[in-house]
Amino acid sequence: MSLEAYNKLTCGSEKKFVVVAGNIGSGKTTLTKKLSEKLGWKPHYESVQDNPYLADFYENMSRWSFPLQVYFLNHRFNTHKFIESGMGSGIQDRSIYEDANIFARALFEQGDLDERDYETYCTLYESMIQYLSAPTLMIFLRRSVPKLVERIKLRGRDYEQTIPLDYLTKLNGYYNEWYDEYDLGKSLIVDTDDLDFLDNDEHFDHLVKRIHDSIAQQEMFFHY
Repeated sequence: MSLEAYNKLTCGSEKKFVVVAGNIGSGKTTLTKKLSEKLGWKPHYESVQDNPYLADFYENMSRWSFPLQVYFLNHRFNTHKFIESGMGSGIQDRSIYEDANIFARALFEQGDLDERDYETYCTLYESMIQYLSAPTLMIFLRRSVPKLVERIKLRGRDYEQTIPLDYLTKLNGYYNEWYDEYDLGKSLIVDTDDLDFLDNDEHFDHLVKRIHDSIAQQEMFFHY
């Protein structure tokens, strides 16, 4: 990307709040880290290693789905508010919107979250998002299920190795619906099956340019 475009991303007076969204194994954390290092944006990662429910959840989804979803909802709400109220630019690994539109929905529809808990969760979610402003840009990472499985195996988190294939497939379907319906602000869809933004500098620099162009464009709900 040009020096002028880079300077606009890193040194502009306007604070930027970018979210990286996507399924399990889509590359969210990797891209969040790379962008934060490249552009000087403060990274905010998903709570995984310190999550008290995650391992139990994958062992017994029905038992732990509600407390896990409430934990994530609280964590991401606080992260969103922290970035929103801060002075500098920030980038967030996964959004509060995914919690409700993807994960809670999937658990409810497959019977692992009962109707009473789901309604309570949705009421809480709707109350919380009224206090949030939309991010500057929502980056949607899209990856096929075989590539997701490949990535999950590669990073080797024990509790993730038992994730059912049909669960990942269902999440991918929900993500595609959410991408199509997202209308809160600017967004960018990135197909990552053949994109190596970790080790290929040309791929990564091209993606950074796309991010700059998406932030700079004037049509508020345009998908690049």
